[in-house]
Amino acid sequence: MLSRAAYKYGALIPLMQAMLALGGCAVGPNFEAPDAPAVTGYTAGRLSGATSADGPGGTAQKFIDGADVPAVWWQVFRSRQIAAFVREAIDNHPDLAAAQAALRQAREVAAADTSALLPSITESDSVTRNQVSPAQSGQTGPASLYTLYNTSVPISFTPDIFGGKARGIEADLAYADYQRFQLEATYLSLTANVVTTAISDASYAAQIRVTEEQIEGQRQLVALLEQQFALGAVSNSDVLTQKAQLAQTIATLPPLQKSRAQNRNQLMAYLGRLPGQDKGEGVPLANLRLPRDLPVTVPSLLVRQRPDIRAAESQVHQASANVGVATANMLPNVTLSASGGSSALALSSLYGPQTTAWSVAASVTGPIFDAGNLFHTKESKVAAMEQLAAKYRSTVITAFQNVADALRAIQSDAALLKAQVEAEKTAAESLKMSQAQFKAGSTTFISVINAEQTLLTARLNRVKAQASRYADTVALYQALGGGWWNRVDESPAAEVRPAGVAAIFVPAGALPQAAPPAN
Repeated sequence: MLSRAAYKYGALIPLMQAMLALGGCAVGPNFEAPDAPAVTGYTAGRLSGATSADGPGGTAQKFIDGADVPAVWWQVFRSRQIAAFVREAIDNHPDLAAAQAALRQAREVAAADTSALLPSITESDSVTRNQVSPAQSGQTGPASLYTLYNTSVPISFTPDIFGGKARGIEADLAYADYQRFQLEATYLSLTANVVTTAISDASYAAQIRVTEEQIEGQRQLVALLEQQFALGAVSNSDVLTQKAQLAQTIATLPPLQKSRAQNRNQLMAYLGRLPGQDKGEGVPLANLRLPRDLPVTVPSLLVRQRPDIRAAESQVHQASANVGVATANMLPNVTLSASGGSSALALSSLYGPQTTAWSVAASVTGPIFDAGNLFHTKESKVAAMEQLAAKYRSTVITAFQNVADALRAIQSDAALLKAQVEAEKTAAESLKMSQAQFKAGSTTFISVINAEQTLLTARLNRVKAQASRYADTVALYQALGGGWWNRVDESPAAEVRPAGVAAIFVPAGALPQAAPPAN
């Protein structure tokens, strides 16, 4: 004998399958990913690479056309501290947790909306105790007392004849794709910002050290000049001039210290810490290493590997599906309904064939006159799709500009560092010569002051140029997409919870699927 559940639902499954088979073709545009720009390079001319220079950050670099971006690109700097910073940021920053939750929310919405493709089934069971007087039927005698058992299973289903529901699910899946690439964009932005901010901290630390060394040297020179003034070897104006120069150099230190402190606060924020939780970890600029080989992705792949481009594409896809939903809303809907159940005076006979009752019905509804509401609603969705398509093209242009900017910066900043190293050497030699000439009495002390200032400026510019080379490398990896396709950035927080009955009754392939990531 069938169990109670099997009796009630076993006969309904074929009906549900038949209803699902009534779905027709989806109206509205079928989305296709836009073609990549038909270009073979990122710049107007071919780039030859970056020249070498002496000291940290002076490694010569060459561009490798078609090379892939590594998954953990920040390891190219060969710094354990930077790797530790990035890992801490990934583990602790709330923006990543928010992006994971947003992705799961979008996926859960898509999973919930698949129920629109299935019938709505409810169950009603009741037991009533009744007493009926014969007088109600014009008779006499004692009242009749009985118990009535009822069970019923109503079914309602609107087949997706024109595909409006499927388009709605397609829009949900496209939005889930958007959130997925927003997660990748958040991941890329966070990791790149951590590395860039750590490099900036190293740069500020080096500039402060150079300034402090200059201040110490100038203080020693002031002491020496005071001794010489006491002996009558130099004038008081020379002493005062050097003191003024010392004061000016000291005045440049607080702004550097302020900038570094604020930069450290930003680094702590990226790590998910509060400013007061700064432990002072840092990366000396001299300990960083530049990669010799830099990848340059084939331009046709950039549109599949930049998360911001993929997110913009998903928005166009969602808007395209919304046009289909609005188009389907202009067409008639067919609703099928059925109800099966039984009524009996005894629970033991409730599921017998003699107590069974059922009914089926069908209805058709459709707009006749709405003063153009549905038409203009559809046209608004078309306009939204066109707007997002234009924004997609703008995003692509910006992405190619980012790569071109990074390539040019790597090349020009390498030449700049080489020039700054030479400028520092020349300034150091000029200072030695000015000091020797002053001691010999062949020049004024003001020439020594000017040479000191020139050397300080040259040393600071050299440090900045070194930091720029590291930052340019970060910018290139970020502009190329950061290698997310070579790793898995999603955590369990982004996963959909176990599926319900929709997974049982919806045939495989019935729902639109998101495009896989590029390899």
